[in-house]
Amino acid sequence: MNPEQPEDEQGEGKGTPIGRRVLLGTLGLGALGVLAAPALQRGTESFLAGASDKDPTGLTDLLPNGGGFRYYSVTSSVPRKDAADYRLKVDGLVARPGTYTLPDLRALPQTRLVRDVQCVTGWRVPGTPFEGVRLSRLLDAAGVREGAGAVRFTCFDGAYSESLTLRQARRADVLVALRMQDKDVSHAHGGPVRLYVAPMYFYKSAKWLSGITVTEDVRPGYWERRGYDVDAWVGRSNGRGDAPTS
Repeated sequence: MNPEQPEDEQGEGKGTPIGRRVLLGTLGLGALGVLAAPALQRGTESFLAGASDKDPTGLTDLLPNGGGFRYYSVTSSVPRKDAADYRLKVDGLVARPGTYTLPDLRALPQTRLVRDVQCVTGWRVPGTPFEGVRLSRLLDAAGVREGAGAVRFTCFDGAYSESLTLRQARRADVLVALRMQDKDVSHAHGGPVRLYVAPMYFYKSAKWLSGITVTEDVRPGYWERRGYDVDAWVGRSNGRGDAPTS
């Protein structure tokens, strides 16, 4: 068990969490992506997606890849899930707890958003399409109980977590995303299902989503416990002045 991680946040993944210092210390590698031509970037993306599964250090997750994205993970490895074994649990302060399979989520009405993606480390990917189920729809189906004020998200990497206030979670631009860039969300990008919080820095859009728990209060997530802002509005937090994404 990681001593920095409360017992109730131990997930089903077996990866070892890495710290903020390691992550930020390697971000200089991201500058290399600026020099790569588009064709080279596409090849790099394909290579890294495969190499990251075989890298015990997790450092391939920090390298630049095609389209301006970087792969990030806070563990050394993440189990793969697909339609056969993926499950999304909704519980906490709700009247009707439930579990969704991937086909269940695909059968629900889908919303498509096209927004810029902004990372708190500085890189930005303009006009990125995301598609999925509005989080508010899942909350309504579960029946949020009186006294609830926040939503906590857990992930099947076994380490990552995030939170939103209930009001933030009900925004129309917050999705349980199944598609990204007009294709199914890849494993490297947090698939088969990830959170997408359009107006906030990308660390709020938790990858490898496995749990949605309605709580009384906001519980700081993985990076918030390491110094990041809990409210991560693009351009209005973490000391950055980036243009808003939505």
